[in-house]
Amino acid sequence: MHRRLIPSLTVALMLLGAVAGAQSPTAEKKPLDVPYVPTHESLVEEMLSMAKVTGNDTLYDLGSGDGRIVITAAKKFGTRGIGFDLDPERVSEARENARRAGVTDRVRFEQQDIFTAKIADATVITMYLLPDVNMRLRPKLLSELKPGTRIVSHNYDLGDWQPVQRKEMDVSGINHTLYLWIVPQRGATGR
Repeated sequence: MHRRLIPSLTVALMLLGAVAGAQSPTAEKKPLDVPYVPTHESLVEEMLSMAKVTGNDTLYDLGSGDGRIVITAAKKFGTRGIGFDLDPERVSEARENARRAGVTDRVRFEQQDIFTAKIADATVITMYLLPDVNMRLRPKLLSELKPGTRIVSHNYDLGDWQPVQRKEMDVSGINHTLYLWIVPQRGATGR
């Protein structure tokens, strides 16, 4: 009986070790760090309006989901854009949506962690993340983005960094808040 138990116990310990390793702090982030909640089209339009998006902009959407913000900016303004998302299903869906919208020459979607994504070329950043994610992202935004870059967030602010514009919108009886910041010159106060 002990001879049968030892191989089973060995396999169980190996599996337990693999599971524990997968849950270590250095393990890849899971898409559930920020749940997928699509931004209503009227909010997308207002986010792009607040940022004064044009065809000269390069828009990066952090946590791009189905790609609607990047795709809308490309279709409506001719903007170039990149969407970053951890979830391979969302990235695949966004690529298909871009193909259907006829904007694959202007946009792309990458499965990538927003904390390691290269964002320095953006002139506009859009995001609909969670408060703690916004706060963890804030140092990256301030250190990597060029002064003058516009950042628009749906529903969640960036702590004590005061937005230059804040707008409340009611969509189907639910209140939403949009925030706009402009990256200041290096060393400027008020952020």
